[in-house]
Amino acid sequence: MRQQVGLTLCATLLTAAITLPAMAVDTVVTMKKLMQDSTGETLGTITLANAPGGVTFKFDLHGLTPGPHGFHAHENGACGPTLSNGVSTPGGAAGGHFDPDRTGKHAGPVGSGHKGDLPVLEVAADGTARQTLTAPHVGNVDTLKGHALVVHVGGDNYSDSPAPLGGGGGRFACGVVQ
Repeated sequence: MRQQVGLTLCATLLTAAITLPAMAVDTVVTMKKLMQDSTGETLGTITLANAPGGVTFKFDLHGLTPGPHGFHAHENGACGPTLSNGVSTPGGAAGGHFDPDRTGKHAGPVGSGHKGDLPVLEVAADGTARQTLTAPHVGNVDTLKGHALVVHVGGDNYSDSPAPLGGGGGRFACGVVQ
């Protein structure tokens, strides 16, 4: 009897160990509007999940301007403004684009540039973004923990030409991956 209970317990533990990775909890990032002197209202969430093709980003955002927006992971886990020569930069505390391999280039979510280069976010005419995008080169959600996600004001051409970093311009919204 004891041996049978022991075998049953071992089988149960083994099953749990095998299925545990499949039950991984998604990571939800709250996105805030960036202001000159702080972060503002909540614009919604982005849910990150590991997937066979990379990391998926499920958007549930509102209050954005319609059209394409650059979307990037940044090097720091902060969204506050920075002050340089008396000029405030909204979201400046996020730092530059996340580039752990020091590639120094912007080449899109499947290119050989920095890992912070994520797919372009398309915002509907009503200012909402409810889509799921995949970034294959990120690896997994843990890679992004402690980094800020930033939605830029303009689009992204996945190049450093004619404007650096895809031409996305200023920072519109930000949230930190915990």
